[in-house]
Amino acid sequence: MEKKSNIFRRSLDELKSPRALVVTAMLIALNLAMDLLGLRIYITPELRVSVGFVCNASAGMLYGPVVGMMTGFCTDLLGFLLSPNNTAGYFPGYTITAVVGGLLYGLWLYKGRPSVLRCIGAKLSVNLVCNIVLNSLWSVIVYQKGFWLLLPGKLFKNLCLLPFEVLLLWIVANIVLRQFRRVFSGTVSS
Repeated sequence: MEKKSNIFRRSLDELKSPRALVVTAMLIALNLAMDLLGLRIYITPELRVSVGFVCNASAGMLYGPVVGMMTGFCTDLLGFLLSPNNTAGYFPGYTITAVVGGLLYGLWLYKGRPSVLRCIGAKLSVNLVCNIVLNSLWSVIVYQKGFWLLLPGKLFKNLCLLPFEVLLLWIVANIVLRQFRRVFSGTVSS
């Protein structure tokens, strides 16, 4: 009896499929397009949800944490290269944040129905680990601002946006999964 491989091995094996590579490339391109066009949902003038994260979450959901990490890496690096506002220069810490975000989405959402609880777990862990802790750390390094000075504002903002982001993630992830299954049902994986 063959032992089931772990989640990272299964996700790495997804990269053998041309379909996975094409779908992931399309999700990366869609994320970049939404970010470059400035597509956001404004809750208040100061609180806005950038919608591009649902593309990285979808890649992690469909193909797992390894593909999610690669998607985060590619999206961040290409986003920097294509952005007209990249005057501050490249800082690799933000790429690490994007990679960790892809990992977390893959761990929470891969090979399962994107339930409300899984979406809460995914978005809460990304907000806490990536948006609050890691991005505060990178801001300390890049802008020489105090970590504890930045933390309350980032914590407040991310907690306020969490319900809207979870709702958006849950809606979009279920649509993506339903359409993915509809389009690729009955086809043989490459």
